[in-house]
Parts: sequence; structure tokens; C-alpha cells
Amino acid sequence: MDSFIEEKIFEKIDFTIAGLEKASYEYCKFINCNFEGLNLFDYKFLDCSFKDCNLSMVKLPQTAFRNIYFDACKLLGLKFEDCNTFGLAFSFTDCNLNHSSFYNLKIKGTKFMNCSLQEVDFSDADLSSAYFTNCNLLKATFSNTNLEKANFSSAYNFNINPEINKLKKAKFSANNLSGLLQQYQIEIV
Repeated sequence: MDSFIEEKIFEKIDFTIAGLEKASYEYCKFINCNFEGLNLFDYKFLDCSFKDCNLSMVKLPQTAFRNIYFDACKLLGLKFEDCNTFGLAFSFTDCNLNHSSFYNLKIKGTKFMNCSLQEVDFSDADLSSAYFTNCNLLKATFSNTNLEKANFSSAYNFNINPEINKLKKAKFSANNLSGLLQQYQIEIV
């Protein structure tokens, strides 16, 4: 039986050295911790926050992230589609998620605020009503993605083909409409 850890603050811990107890973590805070490359198979995080943490290349098979807040974290190369999808919910502020993947996930209303999302795979995902506030989406992949009511009004460097994605009532600014037209090779002056 896995342990249950509640309302604990973990600060300045290098879990690559100290190890992280396999447990269900509820209402915990992880501050300035290093998880890089760990295998979090079947770990559970509920109503937790991660601030200034390095979770790059962490393996997420059946990891539960339920109502998780990531702030100023490094999350390079994560395959979020490997997570336990039951109750999957998170938000990201000032995070680097480059080379990560949200393939085929239903993550409606997810908030990405001031994030780097370069070369992130959003293929086949449901991101309806998601927010991409001031996010860099250079070479991010959108293919058969539900982006209905998503807000891209301050996002930049994206390339979204309206013919292969659902964009009904999605929001864009007049300044970033070129990201919807790149496949047509139109020159905008």
C-alpha cells in the first residue's frame, strides 16, 4: 500500500539523490526541487503546486496530476499523454515545456501563461477553452486538435492550419493572424 502525504512542503530537495517516496501527495508544495529524469510511475499528486522545480525528462506512466499548479518550472520533454487521465488537470505559469507532448489528451480549459511551448505536440488533443497567454508556440504541432473557444490573442510564433483543426470561436489578435495562413504561402504586408 502506498503512503499518503498531506500538506507537506518540500523545499530545495534533489530527489535524483534523495529519492522520492512513492505515495499519494495531497495539498503539498514542492519548491526549488529537482526531479530530473525520475520515473514517477503510478505516483499521485492532488491539489499540489510545483514552483521553480526541474521536472525535465521525468517519466509519467500512470502518474496522476489532479488540479496541479506549475509555476516557473522546467518541464522539458515530458509525455503528458502517459499520465493517468482520470481527473487530469493542471495549469502552467512562466514554465518551459519545450519538446513536451500532450498528444490525444482531453485538457479543456488548461491555462498556459507566459510559457515556452516550442516544438510541443498538441495533436489530437482537446484544448477547447484553453488559454495561451503570451506563449511562444514556435514549431508546436496542432493536428486534428480541438481549439474551439481557445484564446491565442497574445500567443505568438504559432502555425495552425484551420483546415485540420477545430477553431470555432477561438480568439486571435489581428497581429497574429499570419499564424493561421502560413500553409497558404500568402505574403502579409
